[in-house]
Amino acid sequence: MPSLATEATRRAALRWLSELRVAGVPRVRVLFANHPRYADLTPAQYAEGFAWLRRMGMVTSTGRPVVDIGDGALLGDLTAEGVPRVLWSQAAEDAKRVVGAAGEQALLSLLRQGGVPYVRHVAAESDAYGYDIEAVRSVYERAHIEVKATTDPTRLVVHLTRHEYEVMATDAEWCLAAVLVGSDGSAVSIATVDREWIHSAVPADQGRDGRWEAARLTVPGYALTPGLATEAWALLPGEMLPSAPVWAFRRQPLASA
Repeated sequence: MPSLATEATRRAALRWLSELRVAGVPRVRVLFANHPRYADLTPAQYAEGFAWLRRMGMVTSTGRPVVDIGDGALLGDLTAEGVPRVLWSQAAEDAKRVVGAAGEQALLSLLRQGGVPYVRHVAAESDAYGYDIEAVRSVYERAHIEVKATTDPTRLVVHLTRHEYEVMATDAEWCLAAVLVGSDGSAVSIATVDREWIHSAVPADQGRDGRWEAARLTVPGYALTPGLATEAWALLPGEMLPSAPVWAFRRQPLASA
């Protein structure tokens, strides 16, 4: 079973991924040991963060990152008091859109390579559908896929709109695909998020005057299943599934019919 990163390991891993874009492992290790900016974690915690990345296959044997988190993933780091800090910038928002588009394109490519006869990128036409991709193999095998892409292998955070949720609630063919995007734009890992967990995790409206329109969900490992499937069929053959063991998967992979 993949190991679940502690918060300290996660923070260390994200810093490794950021700094390894421009320097090698020895120089980054010296940076962490000597620069005051990184003194909130110990050398042992940085060592565990790098070891976790190696175990998850997120760095190569030469220490190069498999994913490129950019600087945006560090904006949700903790303050010195241990309080989560959430910042917004146009650059981070633009980077998020690029990652999202890359995740959709990577999944479109895999579906077509996997022999799904009808694949349509509906998100390129309109946001009104409540999902990004329509895939059809037969009259009984249809999927409406909402894609949530990320470059963070340490945890899965998705932003779900009210409209996406309401479509899910009435559409048995709707599924949420989480895609870890690699530095080359390919899919490093794909998982399906459990629908019942989504139902339990979204906020409740507070009276007639309060209504949520978007929710930020941190998805636990037990709500993730490697692969991509609706209740009716699994869309990708096992040999085509990117299978990096990130996000602490707890379930068995979904096999195609």
